[in-house]
Amino acid sequence: MQGGIWPLEEVRAAIDSVDFDRLAVDGIAAVAGAPAVVVDVGDDPADDVGAALAALPVVGVALGAGGQSWDLAVDDPGPTLTGLRANPQASVVAAQTLRLGPRLSQADALLAESLAYATLQAGPEHARWLAGRGRRTRRDLDQPRIDVSDDGDSVTVTLNRPRLLNLFDAAMRDQLVDVLKALAAGADDRPVVITGAGGNFCAGGDPAEFGTVDDPAAAHLIRSRANAAPWVAAVAGHTTARIDGACVGAGIELAAFCATVTATERARFRLPELSMGLICGAGGTVSIPARIGRQRTLEWLLTDAEIGALEARRWGLIDDLV
Repeated sequence: MQGGIWPLEEVRAAIDSVDFDRLAVDGIAAVAGAPAVVVDVGDDPADDVGAALAALPVVGVALGAGGQSWDLAVDDPGPTLTGLRANPQASVVAAQTLRLGPRLSQADALLAESLAYATLQAGPEHARWLAGRGRRTRRDLDQPRIDVSDDGDSVTVTLNRPRLLNLFDAAMRDQLVDVLKALAAGADDRPVVITGAGGNFCAGGDPAEFGTVDDPAAAHLIRSRANAAPWVAAVAGHTTARIDGACVGAGIELAAFCATVTATERARFRLPELSMGLICGAGGTVSIPARIGRQRTLEWLLTDAEIGALEARRWGLIDDLV
C-alpha cells in the first residue's frame, strides 16, 4: 500500500478473510482518511472486489478501469476524496443509494432516496451546514410560482420566480405537481415544454426552507405525498426541458427525467447537495444516473463541480444545444 492506494491483489486476497469488513472499514478506509477504499486496478475491471466493497459502508474507488460494481472509477482520486473527507456520512449514503437504484422500480428508488435524505437531514453534517448558512426570509409567498401557456398544440410550463432564479420551494413544488397531474390524468399526449422565467431554469431548492421541518420523518412523508419527480416522469415521454442559465440541484434532477433536455450555451449545472450534508432529494439519484451513469453521478456530487452546456452534452446530461 502506498499513499492510501492499495494494490489490487492485496485487497483481492483479503476478501476471503472473515475480518474483511473490519479490515476495510477500520483499516483500509482509515488510511485514506475517508470512508473510501482506493484500489489500483489498472486494466482489470475487478468487479469481484468492487462487489465485495459494495456490501460495506465505504465508497469503493477504482484507480483505473474499474467495472460497474465500483462506486467510482477515476484516474485521480484526489478531488473525490476531498468531498468524502468533508462529508463522510453523506458520501457513503449517496453511494449506497445510487447502488440501490438499478435494482428497484422507479417508485421504489424514489422512496429509497427520500428515506436516505431524511436520515441525513437528522445528521451532524447537515446540521453544520444549517448553522453556517444564516437565516433567510421571503416576501413572495403569495405570488404564483408556475405559469402555464396552452396554445392548443402544446403546453409550456414555466417555473416563474425570476427574481430568485426560480428557486424551488414547497409552493412551486405543489403548483407544479397540480399542473403535471392534470396533464397525466387527462392522457394528454401533446408536447410539453418545461422552462424557467427570467433567463434561468432553476437555481435549486430554496435555502430559506431548509431546516424548517424539524422532524425528518414528517419531511419524508411530505415528500412521499408531494414529490414532483413521479409526475415529471409520468409525462416525460412527450416533455422537453429547455434550460438557460442556472440549473442547480432540484432543477437538473427534475429536468433529467424528461425525454429531451436542451440547453443554451449560457446554461450552468451543479449538484451541491452533498456539500450541504445531504443527497439529491428531488429524484436526482434516479434521473441523473439514467443519463450519465451511477459512477459519474457520485463523482459529480463529491466534487460539487459546476459544468457548462458543452460538458453536459458530452456527459449525456443534456441532448442538444439550442
